[in-house]
Amino acid sequence: MNDQSRASARSGGRSARRAARAAALPDHLRPIRPGLEGGALNLLSQQDMERIHSGALDALEQIGLADAPPSGIEYLVNAGCSLGEDGRIRFPRALVEDTLAKANRSVVLYSRDGKTDLDLSGTKVHYGTAGAAVSMVDVHGRNYRDSTVQDLHDAARICNHLDNIHFVQRPMVCRDIPDNREMDLNTIYACTSGTFKHIGTSFTEPSYVKPALEMLHTIAGGEDKWRERPFMSNSNCFVVPPMKFATEACEVMEECIKGGMPVLLLSAGMAGATAPSTIAGAIMQATAECLAGLVYVNAVKPGHPAIMGTWPFGLDLRTGAMTVGSGEQALLSAGCAQMHRFYDLPGGAAAGAADSKLPDMQAGWEQMCSAVMTGLSGLNMVYEAAGMHASLLGFCHESLILSDDLLGQAMRCVRGIEVSDETLALSQIAEVCLGGTGHYLGTEQTLSRMQADYVYPTLGDRTSPKEWAELDKPDLIEKAIAKKEAILAERSPARFDADLDAQLRAQFNIHLPT
Repeated sequence: MNDQSRASARSGGRSARRAARAAALPDHLRPIRPGLEGGALNLLSQQDMERIHSGALDALEQIGLADAPPSGIEYLVNAGCSLGEDGRIRFPRALVEDTLAKANRSVVLYSRDGKTDLDLSGTKVHYGTAGAAVSMVDVHGRNYRDSTVQDLHDAARICNHLDNIHFVQRPMVCRDIPDNREMDLNTIYACTSGTFKHIGTSFTEPSYVKPALEMLHTIAGGEDKWRERPFMSNSNCFVVPPMKFATEACEVMEECIKGGMPVLLLSAGMAGATAPSTIAGAIMQATAECLAGLVYVNAVKPGHPAIMGTWPFGLDLRTGAMTVGSGEQALLSAGCAQMHRFYDLPGGAAAGAADSKLPDMQAGWEQMCSAVMTGLSGLNMVYEAAGMHASLLGFCHESLILSDDLLGQAMRCVRGIEVSDETLALSQIAEVCLGGTGHYLGTEQTLSRMQADYVYPTLGDRTSPKEWAELDKPDLIEKAIAKKEAILAERSPARFDADLDAQLRAQFNIHLPT
């Protein structure tokens, strides 16, 4: 073969590989997809988990929780709890065990269009946003500014385009809407008009749940359709650690349960401040608090869909600063994932956030550490997994886009290693080595599996230094900015039709422009 023929063959091989990579695979053959089974990582032994469970039951029976609202006291006492003279609700071990036996284990978080529903059974892993950031990261000026309802809407629109962001829990508050009722309602509008994916939100006061449900009924096309497929869940901080109910949040939770909205039972203690400083102790307290919440939910409505939201956070004990990007945070959330598996209950925890103020190298190592560990631990819902900076104070659209690549690699780790006759490839080795080309480039087997086995970054750069220079040294942040601008230049596919939008705007004070 002459040089020209060799060059042509190489070019043809590259073209074939590019064509194979460009061809879309059916969902069941994609290398990664929502709901891959995790659980390969086991930081806790069976004995460890049994001790945490036993300790949680002891805490609930002996210490109990304070500050339940009058309605909560009635629900819990009627279910079998006791109200002490000190005002604390205590939970008999048998009651907790009975609740665990009958709790809903078949929770599905629905999407608005039915295409991205999330099955939370077993160890199926899903990554998404969450939080209540008060600021937006400006990557141009390297500074922070107040977050707005437009920022929230834009975040939802961006998430709708990103394959590895599986759900959209409200990641920021609308600081340009001072009235809390209007902020809560506009949060719903901004998210639902931006994405079809499942949405999580919270409510400031119990009285705001009713108008929120009215809005959701209108969007769904009626209360019956909403109750059949609730596409929004309530992120509910029902406890104020250590071991106290958040009175008003509990009243919100009761209203959401009655309205058919799934509930995330969120316990967010700070290890060393509002939870024990030890990782095991923080996990045990969060487990106890969420078990109390599970009894509460089932006392209001048996079998109501609820997620064990054990969210203990780490602290830098030298300064008191949050350390959401630390190895300790990764251990906390991965350990919580194992406790969810111990109970065989749907669960979520925080992972993938950064203490770094910008999408830089520090952010990269912080985000990937906990994202991978929680995925490998089989965490159903990985909250805060994209775009979150400054220990949950800042959100960044560009980082959200870059997180899609990062979480793609994390999901590939979750998928793990498949061992079979085909993947061991003994016959392929023989073919290549015994009279073959001596390499696997361009072989039928390599081409056939290059999409099914490998995840390729959208924005990540794998060129050589020479190619990188020839391409004018592309910058990762600039590529993310360009992608953001391209997404936001198009109207959201999840936007409401004109009649529905007019109905919502006539019924509610919507702040987003038409």
